[in-house]
Amino acid sequence: MRIAKDEVDKKLELPGAVIRQRTEFGDVTGYGKISGEYFTLAAGVDTTPLFQGLHCNACQCPHWGFVLKGQITTTDVSGHKETVAANDLFYWPPGHNVKVDSDAEIVMFSPQHEHTHVINHMIDKVSGHT
Repeated sequence: MRIAKDEVDKKLELPGAVIRQRTEFGDVTGYGKISGEYFTLAAGVDTTPLFQGLHCNACQCPHWGFVLKGQITTTDVSGHKETVAANDLFYWPPGHNVKVDSDAEIVMFSPQHEHTHVINHMIDKVSGHT
């Protein structure tokens, strides 16, 4: 799910303040602690080889986030593609791979246990342990 800033409903607008809210933006039921994450990604980064060996060879952790700059395309396990760009809010459900289209910076919030598992898997991949 991708939502551009201007598409998020304005709930309150006052001099010096605009409050926007998108409800029903994913469900965290069943997850414990979350982590706040800041990613800096170069154009061309592709998680496909890093996620080999995970269930369905994809990240199985949901993420909620905001694109500060750049552009990223996700592909889910069914082959559906979605692109997010600067100033987009996003929700990536479990079962995705990521390709960075142009240098990007994103802020994400993820279930801590599940995403730590994925990050550790990537660390093992790049260090040759898997």
